[in-house]
Amino acid sequence: MNFTLTEEQEMIKQAARDFAHAELLPGVIERDETQQFPSEQVKKMGELGFMGMMVDPEYGGSGLDTLSYVLTMEELSKIDASSSVVVSVNNSLVCWGLETYGSKEQKEKYLKKMASGEIIGAFCLSEPEAGSDATSQKTTALDKGDHYVLNGTKNWITNGNSASIYIVIAQTHVEKGHKGINALIVEKGMPGFEIGPKENKLGIRGSDTHSLIFNDVKVPKENRIGEDGFGFKFAMKTLAGGRIGIAAQALGIAAGAYELAKKYSKERRAFGTEIANHQAIAFKLADMHTQIQAARYLVYKAAWDKDQGNDYDISGAMAKLYASQIAMETTVEAVQIFGGNGFVKEYHVERMMRDAKITQIYEGTSEIQKIVISRSILKN
Repeated sequence: MNFTLTEEQEMIKQAARDFAHAELLPGVIERDETQQFPSEQVKKMGELGFMGMMVDPEYGGSGLDTLSYVLTMEELSKIDASSSVVVSVNNSLVCWGLETYGSKEQKEKYLKKMASGEIIGAFCLSEPEAGSDATSQKTTALDKGDHYVLNGTKNWITNGNSASIYIVIAQTHVEKGHKGINALIVEKGMPGFEIGPKENKLGIRGSDTHSLIFNDVKVPKENRIGEDGFGFKFAMKTLAGGRIGIAAQALGIAAGAYELAKKYSKERRAFGTEIANHQAIAFKLADMHTQIQAARYLVYKAAWDKDQGNDYDISGAMAKLYASQIAMETTVEAVQIFGGNGFVKEYHVERMMRDAKITQIYEGTSEIQKIVISRSILKN
């Protein structure tokens, strides 16, 4: 087992860390309070190649491995999870799915612009009654010969208003159940496509989350990804990789809170000494460090599996399940170590605690991850 990063991976990690501190940290509290989308920061991340990290250079990407992407996600998430989730969705859910399953024409038309960061994408699966139960799609895409007519509503869509391209999962053949679902590429501005109000969220408030409404939207047949009925399989395959990105986000939130708490514990004095010298605090830091390392290895293993061409369903699910749990536990303890200051926005950890919660919910709740894991282990 070799846990040593390559020189290139170390450089990518450092570049992401430098960018996060120089570009994401300034204004992160204000963006959270005002729910401001980090437009300028996303543009700069595109220029650095962060928006299409795993995409082949032929289509405007960086051509890097999944581990490099995970390292970047971790460093960005230490500072601003609202910005890192934009990177996650664009890389894992939109660019990867389009490059892996899209036609050459679709890649030329859409992937190049998204991989370069010129535009960003959104992945539209969840509905009011179809979140964890992705088979129960109420959004319909009726086959009209040379086009589909799309009707329905999608909820909790990350990049909902900032995206230009939307991959929409919809039911075409109700009688076929999950085998009758299709994945369609929808462009912003298509007649009948409306964007609902921005959600007022607990965490990742800088990320723009919207409902999307489709009223008789005509989608050309050439915008379907894969064969007729491939949509559900496309969504599940794409989400399996997306879990790795969110696991890395959770890891980054935990690691960022830990770094702040450790630094603070060496500065804050109580009872005549730095609080880090009190066993109650030192043991908290020991637990945090150990749990974060364990989460890190799970995340790296899932990324490695994906790069090696191994089945990464279970490793990705385990990574997301555990890293999101540790993100919650670590950020709560970080607030505790900061004491009263932890409840104050200027010290960042209260925001991290709020941001951590969503990692247990989106791209498959923790309960869904347990279903994936249990089904896998009980097969044998």
